[in-house]
Amino acid sequence: MMNVRNFTGFLFFILLIPAGIHQSCSQGNKVIYDTKIQTGASQTKLYLPLIRGKRVALVCNQTSLIRKTHLVDSLRSLKINIRKVFAPEHGFRGEAGAGEHIGNAIDLKTRIPVVSLYGNKLKPAQEDLADVDVVVFDIQDVGVRFYTYIATLQYVMEACAEKNIPCIVLDRPNPNGFYVDGPVLEKPFASFIGLNPIPIVYGLTIGEYAGMLNGEKWLAGQVTCSLKVIPLKGYDHTKFYKLPVRPSPNLPDMAAIYLYPSLCLFEGTAVSVGRGTDFPFQLVGYPGFREGTVSFTPKSIPGKVKNPPYEGVECQGINLKEFGEMFIRDYRGIYMFWLSSFYESYPEKEKFFTDFFKKLAGTDTLSRQIASGMSEEAIRHSWKPGLDAYKAIRKKYLLYKDF
Repeated sequence: MMNVRNFTGFLFFILLIPAGIHQSCSQGNKVIYDTKIQTGASQTKLYLPLIRGKRVALVCNQTSLIRKTHLVDSLRSLKINIRKVFAPEHGFRGEAGAGEHIGNAIDLKTRIPVVSLYGNKLKPAQEDLADVDVVVFDIQDVGVRFYTYIATLQYVMEACAEKNIPCIVLDRPNPNGFYVDGPVLEKPFASFIGLNPIPIVYGLTIGEYAGMLNGEKWLAGQVTCSLKVIPLKGYDHTKFYKLPVRPSPNLPDMAAIYLYPSLCLFEGTAVSVGRGTDFPFQLVGYPGFREGTVSFTPKSIPGKVKNPPYEGVECQGINLKEFGEMFIRDYRGIYMFWLSSFYESYPEKEKFFTDFFKKLAGTDTLSRQIASGMSEEAIRHSWKPGLDAYKAIRKKYLLYKDF
């Protein structure tokens, strides 16, 4: 699927790294992942008294682990009455590709009913909660606005508030929780990939974000959910955390997770982000890109992607895997250079941006800024008022030491 030419993309991009980042990494600034962090799910003594003897619904997927055991299996062994599972995008077992329709089912392993919250229904219906006393939410997020799990959280909290059912959020670390960056979403561009006025990288754990949803009255009708967050132990926003399991099929490793805030914007353009290859969100390119250092041919991959852009067509592009592993984490920002550079190289500029880009960016300003040739510095300066206002709100909901 990918052929590396005689020179590597890594050497090409050494020339594009800001001097401060290059210097810090060349001095041996190796990432140290904290392995002592305890998730909310692992601290069962804090929430078992809240669910024992009650009819429980879980919102979970393949990331909902207590060490190596799934939350469903752990709670079943403790005789917790699990009535159903609500499944987000990618499904309960995390085996569905991005955007793939997911229907209701019976989990083959546990025989528990699974209700899909992706596709035709995004929010639990009141009848779904008729036999439920409490909802437990435990999903690993990646801290990026257009990652759909925070939208699922919001709809679950709304449904719980409307039914007067408590919601317990088992907190998990945010692997991109060490910075805040990007344009703040404007209301006309709200969608399932961005519901509220937050930046692309919002710097909160899923539990902290749940508190913000309640506190800022962002739930529909300004209702308030009866919320309990089981906090992390040993975590703060200065620490790096390596996810023990991929959060979704197309974020296979930490390089992709660190690159995702910058590269997902390409999904609203004519450029491929490597969906349909072994390196999604680590390759970017399109057919005929003259400055490419690798070639790759996207294809459908069961459980990962169906009919990816440029399926069966060879693309030329760049491989950012090593950049993602070694550099972008230290940049602590959305790396705009690639987006501007690919726009400049694309031969049919009027076809570069799609309507989807506005939803990803949360604004129609960014595409116009790039098309006008505005510098990255000027673009970043335009984000500052919105970011400053957001950061003031964010401080109210922090549960952990900030960066």
